[in-house]
Amino acid sequence: MFLVKPERRRLLQLAATVVVIALGLASRAFPQSLPDALGKYPGDALWAMMIVFGLGIVATRIRTWQLALWALLVCFAVEFSQLYQAPWIVELRSHTLGHLVLGSFFGWADLIAYTAGVAVAAIVDNVALFKRR
Repeated sequence: MFLVKPERRRLLQLAATVVVIALGLASRAFPQSLPDALGKYPGDALWAMMIVFGLGIVATRIRTWQLALWALLVCFAVEFSQLYQAPWIVELRSHTLGHLVLGSFFGWADLIAYTAGVAVAAIVDNVALFKRR
């Protein structure tokens, strides 16, 4: 008899990704809807959540903690890549999509927001999106 590994539900992962993208864009479009003390960090946390759910669409069989670790590595890599300011990548980041994906300026506090977003997404993944058989 074969053991069937649990897996993520791709459709739910996709839905979570779309919802988080919408919330992230809304947090940037309507910052007045959020407390001033939070600044831009809800958008950063939501971006990290999107990375978790997006990776979950493809990585359906890895454990939640592994998914969270990979997502955190991606988030941190993108943030640290902002220290590189060559003209070609600055130009890429000046466009809306490039800015949304790659950011523009490095910030230590962003790493905290990403960690919080990944943690929340990992909880959601573990509770609601990971199917156990």
